[in-house]
Amino acid sequence: MQAALYLIPVPLGDTEHRRVLPEYNREVIRSIRHFIVENVRTARRFLKKAEPSIVIDELTFYELNKHTVPEAVAGYLAPLAKGEPVGVISEAGCPAVADPGADVVAIAQRKHYKVVPLVGPSSILLSVMASGFNGQSFAFHGYLPIDAAQRTATIKKLEGRVYSEDQTQLFIETPYRNGKLVEELIRTCRPSTKLCIASDITCEDEYICTRPVKEWSGRVPDLSKKPTIFLIYK
Repeated sequence: MQAALYLIPVPLGDTEHRRVLPEYNREVIRSIRHFIVENVRTARRFLKKAEPSIVIDELTFYELNKHTVPEAVAGYLAPLAKGEPVGVISEAGCPAVADPGADVVAIAQRKHYKVVPLVGPSSILLSVMASGFNGQSFAFHGYLPIDAAQRTATIKKLEGRVYSEDQTQLFIETPYRNGKLVEELIRTCRPSTKLCIASDITCEDEYICTRPVKEWSGRVPDLSKKPTIFLIYK
């Protein structure tokens, strides 16, 4: 197989692999012996589920997360210099999108290595698709500030962009704080602003619903332990 940095998506939850990942991805996985991963344990589990024939102990894993020192990242691409393919695996969804894998992709591009993104689920794109909001212009902001005053100010700023730029705004929260964020959105946003809550996307208990902010009060499901993405638009 061609020497390249392959960006290998994984399911967003306990979803059957064949539902969200093309068969071609398995062919690529079978040909790679070096993987850059966020967590070795979960990466090993994913690979064994995706392709049972893989002998895990014959693979080499390099961890890339918030604890990885920048000096080590460039070394992870050493197999590419020898003509061997390297795979990048995130904890959920697509590597390098709201994910530390972006750092190693940037290095690969600077070194002029071929980068190959594989098809797979992205909560950002799937939530935009299902929201009914503007899919021509949207912005993902990751986590909002933890400080209450800063968070309120940020929500107002993003809502302002909805109306001034006609742009869909997306953000996430740590699952155990999802409920408090929804309360803040209901309290802060205009009653007519639309809020889409997209939770456990592609999973068995997937929930995606869009309503004006004024209609969410008393209708918010339990989101306390569920990966959720929030979208606002006019």
